Amino acid sequence: MSSKTSIFEKPLFSTKIRSANVKLPELALGYLIGPFGGLLLSGILGAQITTYWKYVLFANELADSSTEVYRSVMQFMTLLPLLSAILVVAGNLLVGQLIERTRTKAGKARPWILLSSVMLGIACILMFIAPSDAAPTTKMIIQAISYNIYYAIAYPLYNTSNSTLVPLSTRNSKQRGALASATNMASIGVMGTGAMIFPIVIDLFIKYNSSSWTLCFVLVGILSFLIVVLQYYFTRERVSEEVFSMPESGQDKPSVKKQLKLAASDKYWWIVIIFYFVFQFAGTFKNASMYDFCNVLFGDTVGGAGTMQAILGFVGALPMAVAIVIIWPLANKFNKKVVVLSGLALGVIGGVIAGLFVNNIIAVAIGIALKCLGSSPACYMILAMIADVLDHIEATGRLRCDGFTMSIYSAIMIVTVPLSIGIFNGLMGGAGFVSGGAAQPEAVKNVVTISYIWIETIGFIICGLMILFFNVEKNLDADHKTIREHQKAAALAAGIEWIEPEEKLRLEEEAAEKAAEEARIEELRKRCGEKGLDFAQEEAKYQAKLASKKKGKK
Repeated sequence: MSSKTSIFEKPLFSTKIRSANVKLPELALGYLIGPFGGLLLSGILGAQITTYWKYVLFANELADSSTEVYRSVMQFMTLLPLLSAILVVAGNLLVGQLIERTRTKAGKARPWILLSSVMLGIACILMFIAPSDAAPTTKMIIQAISYNIYYAIAYPLYNTSNSTLVPLSTRNSKQRGALASATNMASIGVMGTGAMIFPIVIDLFIKYNSSSWTLCFVLVGILSFLIVVLQYYFTRERVSEEVFSMPESGQDKPSVKKQLKLAASDKYWWIVIIFYFVFQFAGTFKNASMYDFCNVLFGDTVGGAGTMQAILGFVGALPMAVAIVIIWPLANKFNKKVVVLSGLALGVIGGVIAGLFVNNIIAVAIGIALKCLGSSPACYMILAMIADVLDHIEATGRLRCDGFTMSIYSAIMIVTVPLSIGIFNGLMGGAGFVSGGAAQPEAVKNVVTISYIWIETIGFIICGLMILFFNVEKNLDADHKTIREHQKAAALAAGIEWIEPEEKLRLEEEAAEKAAEEARIEELRKRCGEKGLDFAQEEAKYQAKLASKKKGKK
């Protein structure tokens, strides 16, 4: 996308954000509500796609484990996610390079967010159009196509772009941390929606009716489209603007090989990437098995599996919602490493409690609450941790590799879902799972217990050991100073007047505010002329009202 001919030069596609600093409208609409809409389907699918397959779409085929069609469907549900993971990774890597090579007035990630709004809406609807009474082969073909349209195309377009926004939004560490928290809060919110709210929707409204599922996700698709468009208009890539203004940025479009070499040479990059893979895989495995865990162990309790899933979802979501208030103050007082490590230790304790008393719903709920509280520091701060690593790489290698790194991040975020679903379905098939309300074999109970509780607990231990070596924060101030020195030297060598990026943004904000004020005055003059009002009196009323508002904020 060339900035000379790009449609993003047109006023229609201009960002609504003019401030040099991140303010509430940008944080709320661009990094909380926007990602919630963009990730909503993924949150529901991560917790409910196996529910839809096993209890709705293929319920008839899975009622008898002795039939050939049973074996075919179970193989399909195992192999589709696993084989699709290859396309998912490829899709994310491709989108990462598209982002890295995009140069527009809108930035390099935001244009792809706008495109993804359409793809997300379409893919959401396609996932649920197959009628449950169709032939098994027909249903499998429709699912295979729609599954890959979403996970290998629509989701990578959105999630890689959305993830890249945080490191590109600002270099201010505290503001960036707030944006990372908001984005990850949205991610937690959609997971809570899938695990806590949607099970109730299933029990009360759509139940196991195929047509009801289709109607529900038509509405979800439309909602996602509208919210992601809103996100596009209320975000801004300040770092991209800064980098694009440097004399060499127009020609510097590094190859994948160059970005890989640069990233792979940094030990902190490997730590944060492997950490995130283990952490995300463990969490998605828990989510994929949640409904079956509730159904197998507590399905005969009052309210059934959906209600039990909602209860566990609530006791997990509540401490994470509370944690958002305290995580960043603690991280600013200590550092990200200490807070994340402490949280993981608490999560391990919760996992042990839930695992040892797995037949007691109260003990399980307490353990899950502790696990979720313990996971919240890593959930909320992972993007900020990656952003710190990207700044460190830029300081040492004089090159940013946002697109490549965030494509890896996005690939991990999404590929762990099909991997978890595929492996879990394979384990369930091997254990003898049957649909239709029949009693489950003891082996199925063991599979859901290990999947829902112990895999994540072990993952926390592994992540805790890795985070002990994550010391990038110690270098952050020095890294930012080095980056400024490199930029200043490049500008002066090219004969360009050097202005500190913060000062440049401040001047731009002042100019935007001045233009807005001039437009307001001109509009008021025009209105006074049309209605015969006295301009001086109307202006005095406005200024008095403005002064009153300012006084009220003090």
